[in-house]
Amino acid sequence: MFERLTERLHRSFRNLIGQGSLTAENMQGMLNEVKEALIEADVALPVVQAFIESIQAEAIGLEIAKHLSSGQEVLKIVSDKLVALLGEQVEPLKLQTNALTVVLMAGLQGSGKTTSVAKLSKWLKERQHKKVLVASTDIYRPAAIDQLKTLAQEVGVHFFPSDPSQKPIDIAKLALSEAKKAHYDVLIIDTAGRLHIDKDMMDEIKHIHAAIEPHETLFVVDGMTGQDAAKTAKAFGEALLLTGIVITKLDGDARGGAILSVKYLTQKPIKFIGTGEKSDALEPFYPDRMASRILGMGDMLSLIEELERKIDKEQADKLAKKVAKGTFDLEDFKTQLLQMQSMGGIAGLMDKLPGMSALPQEVKLKASDKSNDKALIQMVSIINSMTIKERRRPQIINGSRKRRIAMGSGTQIQDINKVIKQFDQMLKMMEKMTKKGGMAKMMKTLQSKMPNKGNLPPGGLF
Repeated sequence: MFERLTERLHRSFRNLIGQGSLTAENMQGMLNEVKEALIEADVALPVVQAFIESIQAEAIGLEIAKHLSSGQEVLKIVSDKLVALLGEQVEPLKLQTNALTVVLMAGLQGSGKTTSVAKLSKWLKERQHKKVLVASTDIYRPAAIDQLKTLAQEVGVHFFPSDPSQKPIDIAKLALSEAKKAHYDVLIIDTAGRLHIDKDMMDEIKHIHAAIEPHETLFVVDGMTGQDAAKTAKAFGEALLLTGIVITKLDGDARGGAILSVKYLTQKPIKFIGTGEKSDALEPFYPDRMASRILGMGDMLSLIEELERKIDKEQADKLAKKVAKGTFDLEDFKTQLLQMQSMGGIAGLMDKLPGMSALPQEVKLKASDKSNDKALIQMVSIINSMTIKERRRPQIINGSRKRRIAMGSGTQIQDINKVIKQFDQMLKMMEKMTKKGGMAKMMKTLQSKMPNKGNLPPGGLF
């Protein structure tokens, strides 16, 4: 996410190193570089112009603080302007207290709208502890209703049955009546998408909107479509009373143009972003955290929250005790691999780690390659092919045992050797962590290193 944009921005900041003050002359090269970076990222031109002008207005003539370099000073300004561009404040869903909340989802066909309905329903169920009902009014796309029914079953929320023979507005009204009668907390209505914006589509969704009077009308837009995403969102915003934007497929775009254009052009808040195919790959949108990611400073707050949510603390303590006693084995190693997989694998952690922008491009590409996540699955398969005795005492795995494990897991002997080697490396790392106070101390250390809002990390990036 944002790899190209981040790299270009950092290159422009480095050009200012050693300047005592920021002038129109020494800023020009940097601003041109930033402008080119944004255009390359497919940011809409009016957004680029407004952004550059806002940086110029604040930066030119500014004396560099003694404790900062010129690059850091500009980075601070750019960070603040990015946050302003992305929305300043977090805009949460307007969830009603002790009453039904109605959410209407709109968007073009192929934007990821139906999968976003399922992801949002899961987020509401697991993170907000809401009883959720979902319904589809898409009677046009083949199997659209069945798709949502299947997704609802996968994420464990209730599905309101509908049929292509019904009228979309009737489905919406019946779903609303059922949600009220059965005392649901949230009703999410999935609407039909089209391959392009047309009058019939707009009229239909306007009628549904008027009939159910939703508290939230969210427009789902494909982040990979760049500035076209912002133009489409603007067109919908002019036809509907949108309350927010959901940007999908951000994991598939290294440019990031859509996320920088949508808020400015629609004047509607971004409420969620989709960061992967899995049902839990939906994140609430935080402007300051996203600005930090774009500038290559990572997003440690989101990473810590994810660690706290997905890592079983009791299990982590047990593992720490096993390491201390010298009884940590391959079964425990498998547990660690599965936990990493649940957090989106290596690729899912990359843009949340600070300092990634400083790595050589080939290293970043190798680390974020999704084939690494396939390797996690392969390692689990190899461990599953071992006997209990082999998992507990890996030192007994000789040549003949390796051949049997390789046959059982559909891998090669060198793959078995890699797993054993990585297990040894993990064991050494765990031993060091345990000596320093375990997982709890590690979390506290991470939190203590978090910068205050608006400040740079200790030592800066230059």
